[in-house]
Amino acid sequence: MLDETHDPALRSWVESANEPGTDFPIQNLPFGVFRHDFEERPRVGIAIGDQVLDCLAAARAGCFAALGPLIDDALQSWSLNALLTLGRTDARAVRLAASKLLRADTAEGRHAQTLRDAIIVGMDRIGMLVPAEIGDYTDFYASIFHATNVGKMFRPDAPLLPNYKYVPIGYHGRASSIVVSGTPVRRPRGQTKPDANAPPAYGLSKSLDYELEVAALVCGENAIGETVPIARAEERIFGLCLLNDWSARDVQSWEYQPLGPFLAKSFTTTVGAWVVTLDALEPFRTAAFARPEGDPAALDYLNDAGDQSRGGFGITLEVWIRSAAMCAADLPAVRLSSGSFESMYWTVAQLLTHHSSNGCNLKPGDLLGSGTVSGPEKDSRGCLLELASRGAEPVTLPSGEARSFLADGDEIIFKGWCDREGAARIGFGECRGEIRVAPAVSSQTERTK
Repeated sequence: MLDETHDPALRSWVESANEPGTDFPIQNLPFGVFRHDFEERPRVGIAIGDQVLDCLAAARAGCFAALGPLIDDALQSWSLNALLTLGRTDARAVRLAASKLLRADTAEGRHAQTLRDAIIVGMDRIGMLVPAEIGDYTDFYASIFHATNVGKMFRPDAPLLPNYKYVPIGYHGRASSIVVSGTPVRRPRGQTKPDANAPPAYGLSKSLDYELEVAALVCGENAIGETVPIARAEERIFGLCLLNDWSARDVQSWEYQPLGPFLAKSFTTTVGAWVVTLDALEPFRTAAFARPEGDPAALDYLNDAGDQSRGGFGITLEVWIRSAAMCAADLPAVRLSSGSFESMYWTVAQLLTHHSSNGCNLKPGDLLGSGTVSGPEKDSRGCLLELASRGAEPVTLPSGEARSFLADGDEIIFKGWCDREGAARIGFGECRGEIRVAPAVSSQTERTK
């Protein structure tokens, strides 16, 4: 629940953390993994303004010694997995200790300020990495607006399949191709069937799309055969980050039946560099999505009064685009859509509980994607497939270009933040990816436009 770390009056001795509009004030303190420009060893870091608290250096300086050797060792690890293994309670203790270290009005803060050159590094001097060693990645389909919009394109008379309101639908993604924000995205190749009367062909995808998502990073572990009760599911969620589930729609439409997404999704998935803890998100909790009258209640194993009263998160999410032509003309990125994570039909806790409901063991560092976040209005749709109505209504950019799907050179930028009266605004940073030309394939002859 709310504690001293959420006080909107708190100020940091890191000056940039006190600037209006920063994503990383002292009330946030998200976790990530970075590397100094001059070394290979990754380090755990905590974002503060435009700086990063180097947890390895801070631990070696004794700043976290009071938390005990297990936590002290975890903060000197190469990834977040050691802290994820310890779980939410210990992660909460780290966040509280970091808050005191970075505050301007505490003894811990005054001492840490004398160590500034050793424990604080500017974001412009480091490279960010995927925040955890991700063993497994599952992507859900938790937005009823996205599911309905897409369903109408292919099944106008029955856009939602009968199971949607009972089962949190998901598929197992590819953990090996998850990359951090800023990593270029190569246009994938795949098998497509654009002509119903001709055989399929192999070549470059012509219908590349983004999908605006939020992902949950799992902490703790349950053994094979054990389930995670809905009332305890949030104990297993360390925090949330932005996620772009890039999709080759032409490949997807040919391969997805009968078993669902495969190569259309596995080529690249981009995650934001910073994981905002559930503890930092406490001031922005909302009720779960209100199911329309006539919809069935969730089955008992997915139904918890606490989750229904506060299982949602008031996160504003935006998609921006900047094409190569816009960049050449010195035009800024333009916003394509803006929506809210409150619109999700299934809560994050329900997704995790359902995932474990058959006895599946979830491990520290597993990643659960929400599925495309779309709202009821057209300007809140979270992918081009929806925004451009499957190509029937192309989106026009300030350069005069039209987009039904992404072109080489397009950069997609996701932004996310929380803001409400009586709380300090906090953000997720950005999740960026630029589409690059695929490398040549000397053994293949491809047909391209």
